[in-house]
Order: sequence, then structure tokens, then C-alpha cells
Amino acid sequence: MTDRISRTSRTIRAKPDRIYAAFLDPDQLVRWLPPGGMTGRIHAFDGRVSGGYRMSLYYPSSEGGQGKTAENEDQVEVRFTALEPPHRIVEAVTFVTEDAALKGEMTMTVTIEPAREGSHVTLHFIHLPPGLSPEANDEGARLSLEQLARAVEGD
Repeated sequence: MTDRISRTSRTIRAKPDRIYAAFLDPDQLVRWLPPGGMTGRIHAFDGRVSGGYRMSLYYPSSEGGQGKTAENEDQVEVRFTALEPPHRIVEAVTFVTEDAALKGEMTMTVTIEPAREGSHVTLHFIHLPPGLSPEANDEGARLSLEQLARAVEGD
């Protein structure tokens, strides 16, 4: 069986340390990570290796019934397995769900590389659960990176 992967990249007009900080500040994270029209809430945050966070992502009420955890909610538990400022973050991500197709731990590796225009940011996911299509994951990651760019560019 081949591993289920997803990979999304974007160049962002900000220095690596500014982007890295946006991944490790719960106030910033909750503003840019929820993709599209979703909103977020951090329940707990510990920004150390072996620490992590628990976060709920809420769908707009007009898009009811899509949630992995509840009708309008996706809740994730994230554990930091590597933190290498300001260039690399590795997270073990698990959906809080009863849906067997969405259970299991996927890994997201964030790389932040200096580029002429700022930084090149890549989100690389491996071990996606069977109920999460790589295409849907790519789209969510792309939307989150767009919001990250808006949050950090020009600061």
C-alpha cells in the first residue's frame, strides 16, 4: 500500500522567523490556520517539543453537517515532534472523531526556506487517513497558506 501524501507550497513576503513565529503563537495560529470561511478556537497550547495544541475548526453555519468531530466542527490534537527555528516544524496531527476513516496520526512537516521575495513555505503531509482525500487536504492547506501570507506580509 502506498502512503497517502499531500504537499502544498507558497512564497510569502516575510522573513522565516516571522513565519515560524506565526506557527507557534496561539493567537496568530487561530487567525490564519482555519481555511476558507472557517473560524478557530485553541483549547490548549504548549509550544515545546512533545507539547502541542488542541484546536477546533468551525464551518460556517451555512455549510452544516460537514464536521469530522461534530456537525460543524473539526477538532484536532497536534503534538510537536520537532521544532527547528526558524526553518522546520514537524507535527503529529490526529482528528478527534468517531469516524474510523478519519482516525490515525498524520504527520505535517513545515519547511520555511529563505527566498529572494521572502520565504518559501511548504506543508508536506504523510499518512493521511483514508477518509481525507489528498486533493481536499491540498485545498485546505492552500487556503491556510493564503491566510498566513495575509497575516505576516507587511508586518
